[in-house]
Amino acid sequence: MEAPRLAHTMSSPTSPCEEVIKNLSLEAIQLCDRDGNKSQDSGIAEMEELPVPHNIKISNITCDSFKISWDMDSKSKDRITHYFIDLNKKENKNSNKFKHKDVPTKLVAKAVPLPMTVRGHWFLSPRTEYTVAVQTASKQVDGDYVVSEWSEIIEFCTADYSKVHLTQLLEKAEVIAGRMLKLSVFYRNQHKEYFDYIREHHGNAMQPSVKDNSGSHGSPISGKLEGIFFSCNTEFNTGKPPQDSPYGRYRYEIAAEKLFNPNTNLYFGDFYCMYTAYHYVILVIAPVGSPGDEFCKQRLPQLDIKDNKFLTCDEEDGVMVYHHAQDVILEVIYTDPVDLSLGTVAEITGHQLMSLSTANAKKDPSCKTCNISVGR
Repeated sequence: MEAPRLAHTMSSPTSPCEEVIKNLSLEAIQLCDRDGNKSQDSGIAEMEELPVPHNIKISNITCDSFKISWDMDSKSKDRITHYFIDLNKKENKNSNKFKHKDVPTKLVAKAVPLPMTVRGHWFLSPRTEYTVAVQTASKQVDGDYVVSEWSEIIEFCTADYSKVHLTQLLEKAEVIAGRMLKLSVFYRNQHKEYFDYIREHHGNAMQPSVKDNSGSHGSPISGKLEGIFFSCNTEFNTGKPPQDSPYGRYRYEIAAEKLFNPNTNLYFGDFYCMYTAYHYVILVIAPVGSPGDEFCKQRLPQLDIKDNKFLTCDEEDGVMVYHHAQDVILEVIYTDPVDLSLGTVAEITGHQLMSLSTANAKKDPSCKTCNISVGR
């Protein structure tokens, strides 16, 4: 089904709306209230004879598109030339004002066979709740429209990034990853109370927990993937983990081969920054065939553990050798429990730099390095 031809008349020097999306062209947009009342200067009049859409159905939802269809009475159906679609984020569903002048909420689509695809990254963001209402319209010779009453208001939520979108993020991250440095351990910083709790209540094994909402808004692992966060970056001059940490003064270190080896799969999870000059890459290590592995296999791009730009594991002279990217900060999620006895816990000598924490950190939507051309 060919996508409808959508339009709006608002523009600004910084608006992304001027980009032409495949199968779409910009034509017109009008402001009107959902109750059918015309704005004084909108050039829109009422015509009760036009059928009101009902039984609206939303389907084929992606992170930046959806299909919409509805039922209509046959009365005056042949007079319909356009559909007016009122699309709003759910929290703004009672408002018909423009929150930003370059983001339209009213779309005008030529009347095409249903279901109709609504697509365009300038007004749809991933994992976001929206409301939508529709009215039918008939364009007159003088350019004005006569319109039906608004339909009922329907709610829906857009999807996460697909593998295609994550691959675009991956390619952007590869550009800045930099040269590879050797590493020997993964480490996890926490407060002393955390490790005491693990020993007392979890039989000495750190347990996976649900990832927070830090990073890209459309990331399919946020709020869904269970795992344990580890770091692996080293200091350039020492080749060892840095002594500073934002997460606590006690550090668990474990030999790299205990977590990352030919019996594990490696996945790319996210690429983001927090209004800073440095960037973060999230990787997922999952034992082959584990629940975490099955989750990632369906959603994330898989990396070759011997040959990628971020974290590698290879054998040299019978010994496993590990490297990490120098110019990004790697956050590694391991998807299975990890027993403390496999490594060591010790107090670090550096500072607790809270400004480096990524807990629920919001991605900078304006960064050209780590954003892709879909909703943020």
